[in-house]
Amino acid sequence: MSSTTLRRAAGGRDDGEGSVQVQMPPTLAIGHAKVFAVYGKGGIGKSTTSSNLSVAFSKLGLRVLQIGCDPKHDSTFTLTKRLVPTVIDILESVDFHAEELRAEDFVYPGYNGVMCVEAGGPPAGTGCGGYVVGQTVKLLKEHHLLEDTDVVIFDVLGDVVCGGFAAPLQHAARALIVAANDFDSIFAMNRIVAAIQAKARNYEVRLGGVIANRSAATDQIDRFNGATGLATLAHFPDLDEIRRSRLKKATLFEMEPTPAVQAVQDEYLRLAGLLWAGAPPLPASPLRDREIFDLLGFD
Repeated sequence: MSSTTLRRAAGGRDDGEGSVQVQMPPTLAIGHAKVFAVYGKGGIGKSTTSSNLSVAFSKLGLRVLQIGCDPKHDSTFTLTKRLVPTVIDILESVDFHAEELRAEDFVYPGYNGVMCVEAGGPPAGTGCGGYVVGQTVKLLKEHHLLEDTDVVIFDVLGDVVCGGFAAPLQHAARALIVAANDFDSIFAMNRIVAAIQAKARNYEVRLGGVIANRSAATDQIDRFNGATGLATLAHFPDLDEIRRSRLKKATLFEMEPTPAVQAVQDEYLRLAGLLWAGAPPLPASPLRDREIFDLLGFD
């Protein structure tokens, strides 16, 4: 039996050669909120970026929900000032009888009114992150928590672009990639571009652009953007204040407003305004592995 036949028999979609993806039920569509999925190489600063972007949206007067999609469940740490229980933990505590849960059991208030959810993940080697994302969205809809939300941000685990961790792309309108100005970040970004391109065949998600992070320069990112059709939406330098904000369990909007911190705050506010106004989709195409090595000067 061909892979296409298998996908169709499983109710899947043609997300790429050899892919077996379960179709998202229409009942799990998020609704009118603008939904962004933040991806990037592991350890590149996606949670810091997501949390500060959430605050920037909230500073614009918008109602924001941030969903962490990582077993570490620390995406919303600087917003809530603690590690909150995950959706999977809470479901397990009621033997997966979701009807017993209240909204306050899994949604936690964060800085400046940002609503925070940590989806968590299955035990290592035993399940799929896609199931976790699906259950989280289902709970949010059942409790009508998405009806009054303007912006939803999915902060997604590392550079894993298997079907499970690509699941937020089924809900997002724009995918944002956080990358540093180095080869490893750009290599991961290229794979994420391929995953987004595959999902875009059957879902509304489109590439929104690159957020350059922890980088003084952007020449390597600029070279990759020129070859693929990507564009940089914002640039954040490698500041010690950013590292210290994490240690203080605080967003950058709570730090002492030094000129450097003020500049970063302004950049987040500019980025939030740009995304809310409607960042145009980018028809980017990934490179082959060898092309990346050649492009960035490796022999």
